[in-house]
Amino acid sequence: MLTKEQIAQRIAQELQDGWYVNLGIGIPTLVANYIPEGIEVEFQSENGILGMGPFPTEDEVDADLINAGKQTITALPGASFFDSATSFAMIRGQHVQLTVLGAMEVAENGDIANWKIPGKMVKGMGGAMDLVASADNIIVAMMHTNKRGESKLLKKCTLPLTGVNCVKKIVTNLAVLEVLPEGGFKLIERAPGVSVEEIQKATEGKLIIEGEIPEMKF
Repeated sequence: MLTKEQIAQRIAQELQDGWYVNLGIGIPTLVANYIPEGIEVEFQSENGILGMGPFPTEDEVDADLINAGKQTITALPGASFFDSATSFAMIRGQHVQLTVLGAMEVAENGDIANWKIPGKMVKGMGGAMDLVASADNIIVAMMHTNKRGESKLLKKCTLPLTGVNCVKKIVTNLAVLEVLPEGGFKLIERAPGVSVEEIQKATEGKLIIEGEIPEMKF
């Protein structure tokens, strides 16, 4: 099974030269550490930064320089800083080519639940609802099952929805899956050493398997 860092590394392979990319909190923030050689990507954070770099070393830490998850970050040469109204205008205006988010649940039709667990305190939905309503390309980074071993890839989400019919691809610790327009999780790649049967067992929603499924390459 993949570590959180390996999930981020696999998602980084989806990046394309010249893209503006928004990274959600959690596993998605790690993607900034694995930009493939030969391409330039601008990472955007909804608290008002364009041009985020990787996480800082101890001697690079600046307490005033944070991402939307309040983690300290670095800024690349040419980075810009602006208010959150401008940041959300960029998001709502569909100027971000890729959004990478964490999730608690994803349904086989592309619905995502990632902002609230009923009964637990939540500070707010953050920028997730704007991101899923505006983005054309959403990749979810998450564990395939929860702490109880129950699938997080479901027929239908049980938690409050963040967005509907919006997720395009999912990278978990077990697999890479594409959400088909007609519904269902199409299995694209397996984590090294993980069998199709293990993925099938861990997936509640409709899993579509066509031909031999290759292992991920790093």
